[in-house]
Amino acid sequence: MRAKTQKINFIFRQKQDTNYRKNRQKYQPLSNLPVAPGTQIFLSNINITKHKGFGKFNLAAYWKRKYNHKVEKEPWYLLTNLENLEEVIQIYRSRMGIEAMFKDCKTGGYNLEGSRANTQRLTNLILLIAIAYTASSYHGNCIKKSGYQRYICRLKESGRKDRRHSNFWVGMYGDLWVITWEYLFDIVQDMMNFSPQKKSDYQRGLKALSIEYTI
Repeated sequence: MRAKTQKINFIFRQKQDTNYRKNRQKYQPLSNLPVAPGTQIFLSNINITKHKGFGKFNLAAYWKRKYNHKVEKEPWYLLTNLENLEEVIQIYRSRMGIEAMFKDCKTGGYNLEGSRANTQRLTNLILLIAIAYTASSYHGNCIKKSGYQRYICRLKESGRKDRRHSNFWVGMYGDLWVITWEYLFDIVQDMMNFSPQKKSDYQRGLKALSIEYTI
Protein backbone atom coordinates (compact mmCIF):
# COMPACT_ATOMS: atom_id res chain seq x y z
CA MET A 1 0.00 0.00 0.00
CA ARG A 2 1.03 3.63 -0.46
CA ALA A 3 1.58 4.13 3.29
CA LYS A 4 4.15 1.35 3.20
CA THR A 5 5.93 2.25 -0.04
CA GLN A 6 6.31 5.92 0.95
CA LYS A 7 6.97 5.17 4.64
CA ILE A 8 4.05 7.25 5.88
CA ASN A 9 3.25 6.57 9.50
CA PHE A 10 -0.38 6.74 10.59
CA ILE A 11 -2.69 6.20 13.55
CA PHE A 12 -6.43 5.79 12.90
CA ARG A 13 -8.93 5.33 15.69
CA GLN A 14 -11.41 2.51 15.07
CA LYS A 15 -14.94 1.90 16.30
CA GLN A 16 -15.40 -0.94 18.75
CA ASP A 17 -17.65 -2.82 16.32
CA THR A 18 -14.90 -2.92 13.67
CA ASN A 19 -13.92 -6.50 12.86
CA TYR A 20 -10.37 -7.80 13.05
CA ARG A 21 -8.62 -11.11 12.47
CA LYS A 22 -5.22 -12.48 13.49
CA ASN A 23 -3.44 -15.47 11.95
CA ARG A 24 -6.41 -16.51 9.79
CA GLN A 25 -8.65 -16.91 12.80
CA LYS A 26 -12.32 -16.03 12.74
CA TYR A 27 -13.23 -12.34 12.45
CA GLN A 28 -14.50 -10.74 15.66
CA PRO A 29 -15.28 -7.18 16.82
CA LEU A 30 -12.63 -5.14 18.58
CA SER A 31 -14.90 -4.96 21.62
CA ASN A 32 -14.01 -8.64 22.26
CA LEU A 33 -10.42 -7.74 23.10
CA PRO A 34 -9.68 -8.33 26.82
CA VAL A 35 -8.87 -4.72 27.66
CA ALA A 36 -10.07 -3.10 30.90
CA PRO A 37 -9.55 0.32 32.53
CA GLY A 38 -5.85 0.77 33.22
CA THR A 39 -4.70 -1.84 30.69
CA GLN A 40 -3.37 -1.87 27.15
CA ILE A 41 -2.85 -4.42 24.37
CA PHE A 42 -0.75 -4.42 21.22
CA LEU A 43 -1.44 -6.78 18.30
CA SER A 44 0.91 -7.10 15.33
CA ASN A 45 0.06 -7.95 11.72
CA ILE A 46 -3.71 -8.20 11.96
CA ASN A 47 -6.38 -7.94 9.29
CA ILE A 48 -8.83 -5.13 9.90
CA THR A 49 -12.42 -5.15 8.53
CA LYS A 50 -13.85 -7.83 6.27
CA HIS A 51 -13.53 -5.63 3.20
CA LYS A 52 -10.95 -6.53 0.59
CA GLY A 53 -7.99 -4.36 -0.31
CA PHE A 54 -6.57 -3.78 3.14
CA GLY A 55 -3.17 -5.08 4.15
CA LYS A 56 -1.99 -6.16 7.58
CA PHE A 57 -1.23 -3.56 10.22
CA ASN A 58 -0.84 -3.26 13.98
CA LEU A 59 -3.48 -2.44 16.56
CA ALA A 60 -3.08 -0.73 19.93
CA ALA A 61 -5.93 -0.99 22.44
CA TYR A 62 -5.70 1.37 25.40
CA TRP A 63 -8.18 2.11 28.18
CA LYS A 64 -7.33 4.99 30.48
CA ARG A 65 -7.20 4.03 34.13
CA LYS A 66 -9.87 5.09 36.59
CA TYR A 67 -9.18 8.55 37.97
CA ASN A 68 -11.12 10.38 40.69
CA HIS A 69 -13.78 7.67 40.56
CA LYS A 70 -14.34 8.34 36.85
CA VAL A 71 -13.78 5.88 34.01
CA GLU A 72 -13.71 6.53 30.28
CA LYS A 73 -16.71 5.02 28.50
CA GLU A 74 -14.62 2.89 26.16
CA PRO A 75 -10.98 2.25 25.20
CA TRP A 76 -9.05 3.58 22.25
CA TYR A 77 -8.67 1.15 19.35
CA LEU A 78 -5.81 2.51 17.24
CA LEU A 79 -4.86 1.05 13.87
CA THR A 80 -1.27 1.91 12.99
CA ASN A 81 1.87 0.90 11.16
CA LEU A 82 4.06 1.97 14.08
CA GLU A 83 5.72 -0.76 16.11
CA ASN A 84 5.85 0.66 19.64
CA LEU A 85 2.76 0.68 21.87
CA GLU A 86 3.85 3.58 24.10
CA GLU A 87 4.75 5.69 21.07
CA VAL A 88 1.32 5.10 19.52
CA ILE A 89 -0.51 6.13 22.69
CA GLN A 90 1.66 9.19 23.23
CA ILE A 91 1.23 10.44 19.66
CA TYR A 92 -2.52 9.90 19.63
CA ARG A 93 -2.91 11.58 23.02
CA SER A 94 -1.25 14.72 21.63
CA ARG A 95 -4.08 14.90 19.07
CA MET A 96 -6.43 16.13 21.81
CA GLY A 97 -4.28 19.17 22.46
CA ILE A 98 -3.93 19.90 18.75
CA GLU A 99 -7.70 19.85 18.25
CA ALA A 100 -8.16 22.17 21.23
CA MET A 101 -5.62 24.56 19.69
CA PHE A 102 -7.46 24.63 16.36
CA LYS A 103 -10.73 25.35 18.15
CA ASP A 104 -9.14 28.18 20.11
CA CYS A 105 -7.81 29.74 16.91
CA LYS A 106 -11.12 29.36 15.08
CA THR A 107 -14.69 29.50 16.40
CA GLY A 108 -13.68 29.03 20.03
CA GLY A 109 -11.34 32.01 20.16
CA TYR A 110 -9.91 34.26 17.45
CA ASN A 111 -12.52 33.41 14.78
CA LEU A 112 -9.80 32.95 12.17
CA GLU A 113 -12.11 31.45 9.55
CA GLY A 114 -14.32 34.55 9.68
CA SER A 115 -11.51 36.95 8.75
CA ARG A 116 -11.84 36.37 4.97
CA ALA A 117 -8.39 37.89 4.52
CA ASN A 118 -6.21 37.53 1.44
CA THR A 119 -3.08 35.40 1.53
CA GLN A 120 -0.71 38.10 2.80
CA ARG A 121 -3.07 39.43 5.46
CA LEU A 122 -4.00 35.90 6.53
CA THR A 123 -0.32 35.02 6.94
CA ASN A 124 0.23 38.11 9.10
CA LEU A 125 -2.90 37.35 11.09
CA ILE A 126 -1.79 33.78 11.77
CA LEU A 127 1.59 35.07 12.99
CA LEU A 128 -0.10 37.50 15.41
CA ILE A 129 -2.48 34.77 16.60
CA ALA A 130 0.47 32.43 17.21
CA ILE A 131 2.16 35.04 19.41
CA ALA A 132 -1.03 35.90 21.32
CA TYR A 133 -1.99 32.23 21.66
CA THR A 134 1.42 31.33 23.08
CA ALA A 135 1.26 34.18 25.60
CA SER A 136 -2.27 33.30 26.76
CA SER A 137 -1.46 29.58 26.98
CA TYR A 138 1.64 30.28 29.06
CA HIS A 139 -0.39 32.57 31.31
CA GLY A 140 -3.09 29.92 31.71
CA ASN A 141 -0.53 27.28 32.60
CA CYS A 142 0.89 29.56 35.30
CA ILE A 143 -2.61 30.11 36.70
CA LYS A 144 -3.15 26.35 36.92
CA LYS A 145 0.14 25.91 38.75
CA SER A 146 -0.80 28.67 41.20
CA GLY A 147 -3.83 26.65 42.32
CA TYR A 148 -6.40 29.36 41.55
CA GLN A 149 -7.83 28.01 38.31
CA ARG A 150 -11.11 26.99 39.94
CA TYR A 151 -11.54 30.54 41.24
CA ILE A 152 -10.82 32.29 37.95
CA CYS A 153 -12.74 29.77 35.81
CA ARG A 154 -16.14 29.40 37.39
CA LEU A 155 -17.48 25.86 37.68
CA LYS A 156 -20.20 24.79 35.27
CA GLU A 157 -20.53 21.08 35.95
CA SER A 158 -21.74 19.64 39.22
CA GLY A 159 -19.06 17.59 40.96
CA ARG A 160 -16.25 18.79 38.68
CA LYS A 161 -13.30 20.63 40.20
CA ASP A 162 -11.78 22.03 37.02
CA ARG A 163 -13.63 23.66 34.19
CA ARG A 164 -13.28 22.20 30.71
CA HIS A 165 -10.90 24.80 29.32
CA SER A 166 -7.51 24.75 27.66
CA ASN A 167 -4.56 26.72 29.05
CA PHE A 168 -5.39 29.34 26.43
CA TRP A 169 -8.86 30.02 27.79
CA VAL A 170 -7.71 29.97 31.41
CA GLY A 171 -5.19 32.67 30.49
CA MET A 172 -7.86 34.68 28.68
CA TYR A 173 -10.19 34.49 31.67
CA GLY A 174 -7.36 35.64 33.94
CA ASP A 175 -6.71 38.71 31.79
CA LEU A 176 -10.42 39.49 31.60
CA TRP A 177 -10.73 39.23 35.37
CA VAL A 178 -7.95 41.80 35.93
CA ILE A 179 -9.35 44.21 33.34
CA THR A 180 -12.89 43.94 34.70
CA TRP A 181 -11.72 44.47 38.27
CA GLU A 182 -10.14 47.81 37.37
CA TYR A 183 -13.50 49.06 36.07
CA LEU A 184 -15.74 47.58 38.76
CA PHE A 185 -13.68 48.06 41.92
CA ASP A 186 -15.86 50.83 43.38
CA ILE A 187 -19.08 48.97 42.60
CA VAL A 188 -17.81 45.78 44.23
CA GLN A 189 -16.72 47.70 47.32
CA ASP A 190 -20.20 49.20 47.68
CA MET A 191 -21.81 45.79 47.24
CA MET A 192 -19.65 44.33 49.99
CA ASN A 193 -20.96 46.95 52.40
CA PHE A 194 -24.41 45.45 51.91
CA SER A 195 -23.19 41.84 52.19
CA PRO A 196 -20.75 41.62 55.11
CA GLN A 197 -21.41 37.88 55.43
CA LYS A 198 -19.57 37.43 52.13
CA LYS A 199 -16.44 39.14 53.39
CA SER A 200 -14.44 35.91 53.76
CA ASP A 201 -15.20 34.94 50.15
CA TYR A 202 -14.28 38.43 49.07
CA GLN A 203 -10.93 38.23 50.85
CA ARG A 204 -10.14 34.94 49.13
CA GLY A 205 -10.97 36.57 45.84
CA LEU A 206 -8.64 39.46 46.55
CA LYS A 207 -5.87 37.01 47.38
CA ALA A 208 -6.42 35.16 44.11
CA LEU A 209 -6.45 38.48 42.28
CA SER A 210 -3.16 39.53 43.87
CA ILE A 211 -1.60 36.28 42.66
CA GLU A 212 -3.01 36.92 39.18
CA TYR A 213 -1.30 40.33 39.07
CA THR A 214 2.08 38.70 39.71
CA ILE A 215 1.77 36.07 36.97
